[in-house]
Amino acid sequence: MLDRLIAKELQAHFPCGTIGQRIIVLEQTGSTNDAILHVAWPQGAAVSSPPSRTNEGLVLFAEHQTSGRGQRGNRWESAVGKGLWFSILLRPKIQINDSGRLTIWAIEAIADVIRTEFALEPTIKLPNDVQLYGRKVAGVLVEMRAQEKAPHLAIVGVGINVNQSLEDFPPELRNRAISLAMALQRPVDRQKFAVVLLRNLDRTYRARFAPKS
Repeated sequence: MLDRLIAKELQAHFPCGTIGQRIIVLEQTGSTNDAILHVAWPQGAAVSSPPSRTNEGLVLFAEHQTSGRGQRGNRWESAVGKGLWFSILLRPKIQINDSGRLTIWAIEAIADVIRTEFALEPTIKLPNDVQLYGRKVAGVLVEMRAQEKAPHLAIVGVGINVNQSLEDFPPELRNRAISLAMALQRPVDRQKFAVVLLRNLDRTYRARFAPKS
């Protein structure tokens, strides 16, 4: 892969924010939502125990997911090195049944960056998709874990089709999926796109979910 994500270069852009102060890039994992928990809690540590806040804002990318998943247990196809597949670990002060607020925040942030960076007109398809020309370009999967003595844990999983060609999608998805490169008719620099996207996610997350002084 020539267009490889480099964790240290990504992380250098986020010295002071909440999201992105620590970034990990894996070559392959089953699901980034599952992998981020294994990184944040070493084997044997209880996820339900009062967590250290040092992991909040951790972002884990994978160049390839073997078991990426979407809403309602659907499989998310993630061609190697062609998209952005990542999860963010957060502790917003919201109730478990308010997780939809995080989904709306994430899909709106993604749509906004696609609009401003590429002059495309994405649409939001509830509950968790971003579309271009009526075809899915991005999706979000939020999973919450209850915490007894701390704000609940939220894992925000994001999948964005960036540089796939039509042939990179399974035949049954080719009339329902699209990538940014297909819409633009040119490749996209994934590293630069990831920086802009994480910056917007961080800014809007703090505006919506940071404790008010």
